[in-house]
Amino acid sequence: MRKQIAAANWKMNLTFQQGEKLLDDILDAGINLSPDQQVIFAVPYPYLLMTRSEVEDAANYEVAAQNCSDKISGAFTGEISVEMLHSIAVNYCIVGHSERREYFTESNSLLAEKINRCLEYRITPIFCCGESLAVRESGKQNEFVQTQLGESLFHLNAENIKKIIIAYEPIWAIGTGKTATAEQAQEMHAHLRSILAAQYGQEVAQAISILYGGSVKANNAKEVFSGPDVDGGLVGGASLVASDFKEIIRSLK
Repeated sequence: MRKQIAAANWKMNLTFQQGEKLLDDILDAGINLSPDQQVIFAVPYPYLLMTRSEVEDAANYEVAAQNCSDKISGAFTGEISVEMLHSIAVNYCIVGHSERREYFTESNSLLAEKINRCLEYRITPIFCCGESLAVRESGKQNEFVQTQLGESLFHLNAENIKKIIIAYEPIWAIGTGKTATAEQAQEMHAHLRSILAAQYGQEVAQAISILYGGSVKANNAKEVFSGPDVDGGLVGGASLVASDFKEIIRSLK
């Protein structure tokens, strides 16, 4: 069975003390995960070691970086390499979040290099894809996400593509007042899996976890996660509220 994952993306939020308290509140709930379930905390760089320490005794709880450089090392002030992440035992990294694409103009080809760097250091990428409102309204969302996957992932062989976690972000439903239904989430997840199957075969496609990243909340997580191709969520704002994120964890299949 594919991993069912609740991934928290804190983005640029919380002080060190607030983050530590949030983790304590979530972990103290004693939510026992099955072998097929996983919780990942993607926290700001200064909190990686603290978070790793907090989760090290909790089975199936992990820590992720929110971004990494496509370069191995060098004169790139302010950047963080995957070698640095690997050296502190960070095993996951978000790659290609919609905010990185929009605000920092990260291209599909750049993200392909970040994917390569992660895999070289045995770091699992959480690769984000998804369409804007303009693309959705033009009816070209299927072709758009297929291009994202093709240009950033399809240079990988079958063995390596199975090491990727994919997160679908319906950018058109985030902060626009529009809402993506559970049916729309399942529809796109099924499409993404069909793209993977066409490239790598059904067995490989069925092994890859695909998360939903469109404003998952405590009151809709169970419904959204019920889709057969929806393997959990990449959660933003709701992951900053302990009671909400605990409910989201409990909603995993």
